[in-house]
Amino acid sequence: MDLQKLFTMQEALDHYIQTNKQVTEDVFTKKGLALLVELAELANETRCFKFWSEKGPSEREVILEEYVDSIHFLLSLGNEKGFNDLEKWPLETMEEDLTSLFLHTNIAIGEFLLNPTKSSYDKTWILYGAIAEQLGFSSEDVLKAYMSKNETNYERQQNGY
Repeated sequence: MDLQKLFTMQEALDHYIQTNKQVTEDVFTKKGLALLVELAELANETRCFKFWSEKGPSEREVILEEYVDSIHFLLSLGNEKGFNDLEKWPLETMEEDLTSLFLHTNIAIGEFLLNPTKSSYDKTWILYGAIAEQLGFSSEDVLKAYMSKNETNYERQQNGY
């Protein structure tokens, strides 16, 4: 997947939002918390940890939309720190269940937010790739969903979201 296109699209969206909302403060930590919230929302839609419930996961499209909500913030944080040189998604096979992947991703995001290094950022991408693999999302699925949600985000801003 060509991440450069996504970094560029995200940079344009962030610029649009921050200009429109007249944001002058450093919003890195706010975007970081937003990423953690989106990760939790994604986990909630998968219901992978809800051993007490017989209800299954949300529909695939709902889960995919939550997934790309996270990707928006992950791209944004990379742009903020100048770690937007990833061209291809760094993939690594992981033999963990989805619950463990969510926990490790949460930790990786926290480590990145506290000490924003290129290696901690790349680690977060690797974990997001493993989550996509576990959920059965192809790079094409993610790309199409990202582009659609990016457009929705512009529309929301234009309508006073």
